[in-house]
Amino acid sequence: MTGTRMLSASAHSRLPWLFGALILLAAVWLLADLSLLKVLVEWLPYLGSGFLMNILISLLAMTGGTVVGVVLGILELAPLKIVRYPVVFYVQVFRNAPHLVLIFATTYIFPFEIVVFGHYLPFPDWLKAVIGLAIPASAYVAEITRGAVQSIATTQWEAAKGLGFSRLQALRWIILPQCARRSLPPWMNLFGSITMGTALASLVGVHELLHAATDASTAVRRLDFTVLAYIVVMAAFFALCYPISSLTRRLERRLKA
Repeated sequence: MTGTRMLSASAHSRLPWLFGALILLAAVWLLADLSLLKVLVEWLPYLGSGFLMNILISLLAMTGGTVVGVVLGILELAPLKIVRYPVVFYVQVFRNAPHLVLIFATTYIFPFEIVVFGHYLPFPDWLKAVIGLAIPASAYVAEITRGAVQSIATTQWEAAKGLGFSRLQALRWIILPQCARRSLPPWMNLFGSITMGTALASLVGVHELLHAATDASTAVRRLDFTVLAYIVVMAAFFALCYPISSLTRRLERRLKA
């Protein structure tokens, strides 16, 4: 059984590199045409600006989702049903809602501009996409937080009470620091998922990598460039998400050791 598990883990670790090698081979084959390489180089800054938007959206969505999710996760454990039930409802609904639907919903629910002290400020589509991804992220983080808090032995709560800590003080100074360590692997896994989900923002007009690749493909009007542009998109997301996935697995193994 141990040998089989080791072989399975080894094969699993080689699959991403095999995928990366196939992408590289396809790109090299396409770039054998020097004119295609020249066109790609011309469009790289435009593609890069789109990819920076993907990174920005993922970071902001995870930051907002984490802050809200930690609070919701704690409220899920509240003894009062009037507090706990609405939070549980929110978590269950948005954990199971498609990200694309939420992005479309936030795009059309929020206005195109807001009034602040008599001044009209634009409400950009990329910010709406951030909210659309932060909502499911907060629901997942809430479950991660709830599970982490419940995994802490009740004896630690009792010990904190014996030392004169209130329940809120025990949560802040004793329980949550331990929860942060236990929550890190699933949080990073969620971060990778949200990062890949940022490509959905292209469907509501956000200038991100996939949208930029489509623009470039439309402008160049060459089938080989279109294929290459989407290979670049896959390679960029692979280069960003695979290290996150790899680090997550390492942390999980370290925590289990």
